[in-house]
Amino acid sequence: MTTTAAPDVSPDPAVRAPSSAPGLSPSRASDFMRCPLLFRFRVVDRLPEAPSSAAARGTVVHAVLERLYDAPPGERTPEAAAALLPVEWERLVEAEPRYATLFDADGDAAGSTPEQWLGRARRLVAAYFTLEDPNRLQPEARELRVETSLDDGPLLRGIVDRLDVAPDGALRVVDYKTGRAPGPGFEGSALFQMRFYGLVLWRERGVLPRMLQLLYLGDGQVLRAQPTERELEATETKVRALWSAIQDAARTGDWRPRRSRLCGWCAHQSVCPEFGGTPPVIPPGALRERLGATEAGRPEEPLRG
Repeated sequence: MTTTAAPDVSPDPAVRAPSSAPGLSPSRASDFMRCPLLFRFRVVDRLPEAPSSAAARGTVVHAVLERLYDAPPGERTPEAAAALLPVEWERLVEAEPRYATLFDADGDAAGSTPEQWLGRARRLVAAYFTLEDPNRLQPEARELRVETSLDDGPLLRGIVDRLDVAPDGALRVVDYKTGRAPGPGFEGSALFQMRFYGLVLWRERGVLPRMLQLLYLGDGQVLRAQPTERELEATETKVRALWSAIQDAARTGDWRPRRSRLCGWCAHQSVCPEFGGTPPVIPPGALRERLGATEAGRPEEPLRG
């Protein structure tokens, strides 16, 4: 039987939000491809989403793997990483107090206690050490914000979990995933995200990344790809087409939902027509502010900075 994996929930976009200038990130591009109405809810309406323990765990694990490299080589051990987990959880709750409500007397929404939740996070962190030895690495950057503007196109932006630079200048783009690796033939979404990052770095630095690498901590798998100029040019073409479709949706007001098995994880079923809901009225000026687009139904006018 074919099963549908839950959408990636690591890390929480509310905690690692990129700049607010109109543009496109790989996660929001994936939202539009999955469901234009979901994209609208997240980008245009900015509807709140209840905190989830899975998203919180992903955020905390990412933070641990970032801060692990603050220690000198030789001290980047599984024990040191595990000790960072409660510290990073406290940082998260301090920054986002809503996460303090995740656990009640019955645990989280899935019935997990804080101890079980933390145990799962420990296993994910431990899995990282089976994939590579951090003591042999010295990343150039961690949690690196990248962005580039395409001529006559959108601003592309994102956050690269880790960027490694070899002595000869070769770039390796590394991303951590707290879920399981996609099965054969289902790598497309993951590779799109990594090629998106590769495209931004190529345009930003003028260097074609040599390796794109995804580390799946959920099952200890690694997905690697060596991008070519042709592949990244094709990614740029796809991104331009997506941005054009987004602009068309903004002009026409046609943010139609696309029902799929992933709807079961959507936080916005109550306002989705597919489930009997009614979308809210788009806030005045939201399309211009968040997409650089004209309000639906109004005549085009020049955009001003």
